[in-house]
Amino acid sequence: MASVAERQHVCVIGNGAVGKLAALALSQAGLSVVLLGAAPSLKKSTDANAWDVRVFALNRVAQTLLADVKVWGALDLARVQAVSAMKVADAGQGGAATSAALDFDAYGAHVEELAWIVEDKNLNHALDSALKFAKNLTQVYGTAHAMQIKSDVAEIVLGDGTQIQAELLVGADGAQSWLRGQCDIDIDYRSYGQRAIVTNFACEKPHHGVAHQWFTEDMGIIALLPLAGNQVSLVWSAPDALATQIEQESLSDLAQRLAVFCAAALGALTPLLPEELKSFPLQFLHPHTLIAPRVALVGDAAHVVHPLAGQGMNLGFADVADLVAVLTARETYRDCGDERVLQRYRRARKEDIALMQFATDGLTRLFASDLAAVRFGRQIGMNFLNNFSLLKRKLITHAMGK
Repeated sequence: MASVAERQHVCVIGNGAVGKLAALALSQAGLSVVLLGAAPSLKKSTDANAWDVRVFALNRVAQTLLADVKVWGALDLARVQAVSAMKVADAGQGGAATSAALDFDAYGAHVEELAWIVEDKNLNHALDSALKFAKNLTQVYGTAHAMQIKSDVAEIVLGDGTQIQAELLVGADGAQSWLRGQCDIDIDYRSYGQRAIVTNFACEKPHHGVAHQWFTEDMGIIALLPLAGNQVSLVWSAPDALATQIEQESLSDLAQRLAVFCAAALGALTPLLPEELKSFPLQFLHPHTLIAPRVALVGDAAHVVHPLAGQGMNLGFADVADLVAVLTARETYRDCGDERVLQRYRRARKEDIALMQFATDGLTRLFASDLAAVRFGRQIGMNFLNNFSLLKRKLITHAMGK
């Protein structure tokens, strides 16, 4: 039976973007770290320059953290698009335009950018490059098979018998987290009955760095995010039945569906080559706690929110920032898995996560309602907010993580 070096400060389980960033940031903070996850895929893209259909709208907290660990500068910045403004509209039933709208812009928020649109493969490539040069960090490929929590250490045993001992286990292993399940942490779960449809288009008119979003009562929520060049990324949170129809159609048919919403602002949409469309189910997931003895959860293991605000990855990166801050500020006589240290992390994240889950879940329910009174109320509310610059600025500031 093999073991990984000696006892580590931290073992991060899950090597998605949040797990990689957690391992990198913790190792750069002077902690010894093991990053455990699946082996990288050997599958090569048929077109290395093709645009990834999975993108993230990263806020200021995420950008700052990536810059601090020297990853932001390693991105292919020619493929990173700054968002200068966002236009939100209540599109009513079947895309019928209403007078309700919200406009957010960087100038009004007193910042240079509202967010940055970054492809998943661009982000992960930069993280992978940084991990190769990280000190105090060991990458292990495999699957956790068993866990044992002792008074002074946590132990993970892999399927091949390899043992990893660490003061703290960080669960970054996604919405179906194995580690969370081992801790018997209860969760609140609900399916939204929607799937996120993602793909990319070229647009006839320049987007000027503006993100567009349309809330509908019967077709879900449609967002077109600006990409570098005259291109946009679609994120359509569509009801399951509609999502099935869209998946069976061509991307040219999908472009025609979108024309009713975006033709005036963006002109005709043309599918990018090679054509690609992906979808994934949308759900609400709220664990009752982020911590357990010698365990802390981050990313989707800690919370899953509706993508309407584009804040899922930002919440995960904020988890990492707060966890690193708490661990580096701990008293010298406390180890990384000390209960008091973990309670500080839980308190640091509680409000931010609760507010984002409340807001995204509430908005999803609000705009799905076809009740006349609800429809009238939300239109009045949107127009009021659009003319209340101070409150609007506070909303932008919170979304940016400032």
